[in-house]
Amino acid sequence: MHPVSFVGAGPGASDLLTLRAADRLRAADVLIWTDSLVCPGIPKLAPDGCEKIRTSTMTLEDVIPLLVDRHKSGKRVVRLHDGDTALYSAINEQICALTDHNIPVEVVPGISAYQAAAAGLASELTIPGIVQTIVLGRAGGRTGVPDSEELDRLAALKASLCLYLSARHVDEVQSTLLKHYPANTPVAVGHRVSWPDELLSVISLEEMAAFTQEHALIRTTLYLVSPALARGPQRSRLYSPDHDHLFRASS
Repeated sequence: MHPVSFVGAGPGASDLLTLRAADRLRAADVLIWTDSLVCPGIPKLAPDGCEKIRTSTMTLEDVIPLLVDRHKSGKRVVRLHDGDTALYSAINEQICALTDHNIPVEVVPGISAYQAAAAGLASELTIPGIVQTIVLGRAGGRTGVPDSEELDRLAALKASLCLYLSARHVDEVQSTLLKHYPANTPVAVGHRVSWPDELLSVISLEEMAAFTQEHALIRTTLYLVSPALARGPQRSRLYSPDHDHLFRASS
């Protein structure tokens, strides 16, 4: 039997799917997807005869029996999640449940919103001499984070900080970030990145909360907090004439 395929839909645009993700969708007999978060154009890649099941109103206890039943019926089952399967996708508990039923799975990664946002701004988040680390995190919120991962600790690194699931707590987030970053630090605010109605703007850190509230941003909002977005002339050593490596001698 075919494994159940957990597929990352990417940030929104159907042409940002990986080739493997598109292949799994086009071959699906059953598509079970997070319709509240996945751009509507992506499920349309599944064939006409595919059974399509929306999960926005379901719990884990509703979804697992569907995955088990359709798999045991010999169907090609695709479980489609927004973004990348490695980030806040809730695939772990589903895979554990399927493993208990001896059902094999495969995972197909997707492009994350932070990558799409940086690309949309034609920006790199690691600039020599300025910042060389990217941190992916979120505010505590209802589900909390471990003490060692509190936002105050993450912000202390002064890295390129990509914050998911944090718009509801933006006042607290801004206040915490201002303890560690200058008030004029660039912040990219991305809402429904790569969707047809995308909002993607770069503002200063001190404007972060007001901008969020002005545009009524709550869900599917991402913040990229990074001095790298200021665009300086710094260049990588990799292409410097005096830098030698395996394929090029220094000049």
